[in-house]
Amino acid sequence: MPAFWKRLKPHKPDEMERHILFKAQRNSYFFLVAALLAWSLWESCRTFVHHTRPNLLPCLLLVAAALIQSLSQLWLTRNAVQGDEDSYETGPLAKLVFLACVIACALAAAGAAVLLLGVQA
Repeated sequence: MPAFWKRLKPHKPDEMERHILFKAQRNSYFFLVAALLAWSLWESCRTFVHHTRPNLLPCLLLVAAALIQSLSQLWLTRNAVQGDEDSYETGPLAKLVFLACVIACALAAAGAAVLLLGVQA
């Protein structure tokens, strides 16, 4: 029985295990984005054809996943080259402004959708 518990104990992965884990996470992320995109398109077509109330859940999940991925990539890049004076990535002001605008637009769209759906009900 102690061998069983030893295998369950977390250990620091080596380079190959980290590479495999990274590829698996990347594949699952692409699958989830594709599934959410397909679900969003299906809901949009269903709303257009049958004149039903829109289901905003897949769109909100898709936007949230894209924003989280973009912000975490920006944050990790900034932290990786923070001490390097030669790097141009330490102050990506244009990316930050663009992501702030995208977040503001997504929040405004979500708020407007909630208000419009509340009025229709």
